[in-house]
Amino acid sequence: MRATAAEDTQSGPLVLLCLASWAVPGAGHLWLRRRSKGLIFLIALPLMFTIGLAIRGRLAPFDLSDPLVALAAVADVGIGLSYFIASVLGYGGGDVRAVTYEYGCTFLIVAGLLNLLVVIDAYDTAMGRK
Repeated sequence: MRATAAEDTQSGPLVLLCLASWAVPGAGHLWLRRRSKGLIFLIALPLMFTIGLAIRGRLAPFDLSDPLVALAAVADVGIGLSYFIASVLGYGGGDVRAVTYEYGCTFLIVAGLLNLLVVIDAYDTAMGRK
């Protein structure tokens, strides 16, 4: 079914909203003038990601031969630009000998997945569903 002209013109800003929301947690909500939600996401999700790195969690590599590791990598990328910054700076190598290793990996994965939910929430808010 073909989209109408009004839907075509609205899809551009909506894509930018979703990309901004993914790249910087909370940016989509700030864009939509949902300041309290946006600030909470802007602080909480990168903090959770940083804690995961600080307690020696590992950013999962993209290894398609192991589906669970590949899914963990997709979840890690869900945090947006923080993932790429941490990777470039050499963080996220993890230390399997650390007592906190599994907790760190869990923090990293959950931060990414929560940010993906934040993107969906920003999309729904922009579409007037909330």
